[in-house]
Amino acid sequence: MKQNSSILRLLIPVLMFSVLIMVFTACKKNEIPDNGLPEIDAVTDLMSRNLALTSANYGDWIIIKGKNLATTYKVEFNTILAADSLIYADDSTVTVKIPPVLPDPANNPITVTTKYGTATYSFSILQPPPTITGFDPVAGPGGQEVTITGFNFGGVSSVRFGTTEASIVSSTKEVIKVTVPAGIMSEFIYVTTASGTVQSDYRYGLKYDVFTESLTSGWSFSPSSANVTYNAAVADTVKRGTKSLRIDYKAAWSFLRLVKATALSTTGYQGIKFSMYAPAGFQDKKVRIYLNGSTAATYTITLTKVNQWINYEIPLFNLGNPATLTQIVFNEFSGTAVFPRQIYVDDLGLY
Repeated sequence: MKQNSSILRLLIPVLMFSVLIMVFTACKKNEIPDNGLPEIDAVTDLMSRNLALTSANYGDWIIIKGKNLATTYKVEFNTILAADSLIYADDSTVTVKIPPVLPDPANNPITVTTKYGTATYSFSILQPPPTITGFDPVAGPGGQEVTITGFNFGGVSSVRFGTTEASIVSSTKEVIKVTVPAGIMSEFIYVTTASGTVQSDYRYGLKYDVFTESLTSGWSFSPSSANVTYNAAVADTVKRGTKSLRIDYKAAWSFLRLVKATALSTTGYQGIKFSMYAPAGFQDKKVRIYLNGSTAATYTITLTKVNQWINYEIPLFNLGNPATLTQIVFNEFSGTAVFPRQIYVDDLGLY
């Protein structure tokens, strides 16, 4: 019995060590799957989870499908990290929101990083369609450089004035510089990227000038204007070129009348176009535009933006669709008591 007890005492530590090794081995086996590296098989959206996508858009929610994804702690879209709070993972899926801005307009591979490794999936994530917020200058000859501002211009492939292709000088995601093609009179600007084409809100250029650097020949300032003075050679507040027209209203309802000596046919023209600048004193005040001395058809502008140039296009059908043009009237129409008050006008004409 003594001998057996001695043998037993010697075996107990060996048995305990063997058990610990088995437990440790079992834990490790359970902790690391047979194939622990993550795999990506497809991408879907949240609505059609069985339909694999070929592309998605910046800012979309998507589901990344695959294997061994439960320990995902990082998702990158072409090196841009998705926000941690916008990642939800289980073994076969990762639900994540694509960041709103990515380096490339289309090719933005997805990389998933888990506790055991990484997987990268080639996938097209497209920027939203382009947006044009403005361009400057708003008129001028062929060969002039125009700066177009907006959003999502990455990968711009084309800029057109009407149907005529412009030469792109430089571009970023928010600014494009182009050279105006020869022969452009009055055309919308179109910007095309991989995500689509956008049209500018207003046209570039004028088909007919009334005032640019001065009044066009045949036009004059009417002496029948009421309670108003003007300066047609202002140099310190200009939209384009070196001069603009300042109108000084001296009283409520005052107006400046521009007169054409010989009536101009409106055939081939669509409307009146101009840029207007209002100092702070005109905040939320009104200017009324009408043609040919008739107030039967007018267009009233409420100046919600001051201390900046704003572009306006007023279709002729909003101004009574006259067959000819003999007058353009700028009428102070707020009727409030604080005067004098000024506005500045530049690049006035027909489109």
